[in-house]
Amino acid sequence: MVEAVPADAHRQSLWSDAWQRLQRSRAAILAASLLLLVCALALVGPWLSAYTVEQVNWSQATLATPPSFAHGHWFGTDANGRDLFVRVWIGTRMSLLVAVLATIVSVVIGVAWGATAGYIGGRADGWMMRFVDVLYALPYMFFVIILTVVFGRSLVLIFLAIGAVGWLTMARIVRGQALALRQREFVEAAIALGLSPATIIARHIVPNLLGTVIVYATLTVPQVILFESFLSFLGLGVQEPLTSLGRLVAEGALEMESSPWLLLVPSAVLALVLLCLNFLGDGLRDALDPRQRR
Repeated sequence: MVEAVPADAHRQSLWSDAWQRLQRSRAAILAASLLLLVCALALVGPWLSAYTVEQVNWSQATLATPPSFAHGHWFGTDANGRDLFVRVWIGTRMSLLVAVLATIVSVVIGVAWGATAGYIGGRADGWMMRFVDVLYALPYMFFVIILTVVFGRSLVLIFLAIGAVGWLTMARIVRGQALALRQREFVEAAIALGLSPATIIARHIVPNLLGTVIVYATLTVPQVILFESFLSFLGLGVQEPLTSLGRLVAEGALEMESSPWLLLVPSAVLALVLLCLNFLGDGLRDALDPRQRR
């Protein structure tokens, strides 16, 4: 007689297999390691310098000085004489914060909307997805810019605005997965037991979508960082006295000819973060792909 394998044990086995496949991906592990290093520097990096974020070094002949270990300005100073090392890591912290919070907003809205539409199906599904199509037709950038102009340029509004319009693709992906899951035996068993649709969605549909959601969320974070950087480049993102990588790139572009390090350093950090997140997302996608299971 063959004993049935508990669902929890089966799910744990799937996650164990995924973790083993992820460990075999050198690019993903290297990207994760570099990303952890960047996050650590974003948290503690400003404390490693003798200068504060707004402190001006008046001892130099010019305010904008190139990188120098002798004076303690490891990344140089900006056009106002402020230490670029401190400002880069504070900007990295702000960019990551906005990206993570905006991604959480988009994931929550997208998963709730897509799982509900996919499970209910029928006419309700059609109307819900037509609403998504209408929002897709609107200019994404223009919509966020309008929100920031009308309601102000607060930090909370930035990640709410980006997250509120960034959930559309997540909703479509989750809806497609939910359409397939509602035909599975465990969902039919839950219906036969008389569970409510909300309970079935929360207990049976969404938990089985976690792999897809995690992968797409990982790939959404670099998109949000890039989008926030573009908003800051336009002057609609993070405002002084705060800073972000996009704002630092915008400031460096103005001094590119006379002080190229002001553009190269934040651009390099921004590119490193984006590459690490994309490689990590690709590794998670391959690790959580059931077709890769042996």
